Amino acid sequence: MSRSARRITAAVLASGALVAAAALPAVADDHDHGHGRGHAPRSAVVLGKIQYNSPGRDNGSNRSLNGEWVTVTNTSRHSVNLRGWTLRDESHRTYRFDLRLPGRSSVRVHTGVGRDSRTDVYQDLRRYVWDNSDTATLRDAHGHKVDSKSWGHRYGGHR
Repeated sequence: MSRSARRITAAVLASGALVAAAALPAVADDHDHGHGRGHAPRSAVVLGKIQYNSPGRDNGSNRSLNGEWVTVTNTSRHSVNLRGWTLRDESHRTYRFDLRLPGRSSVRVHTGVGRDSRTDVYQDLRRYVWDNSDTATLRDAHGHKVDSKSWGHRYGGHR
């Protein structure tokens, strides 16, 4: 390869690297996921099914408390480190994650006391969190909103 061809190839590769480096932080830093800004990609981690009203009588027992839960699902093939992520209700009761969620898997966040596993974690609370009309908000470790779901009469049902 001639000297000028090598220089041109090197310049093209360097330009591509600069463009890629400039674009990467813009994508990685945009945690709004389409809620009010451009056409950013949605997060692979989303809120799934929510059991906000414990089945049976609300008697405050640990079994009843653990009957209410929120599912957090990783829809990608790759694991996601949720350390520092939070799940919060409208009253600002907050659960802080300290786990890695494998690809294409879910974890249920229960209200009551229990032993954490790969599929279930516990807030270790002694009072109900998820009211009949509430919002669950999932935020990443930087505090950026990743997903939210609302339900109940204030929201016209589940959305």
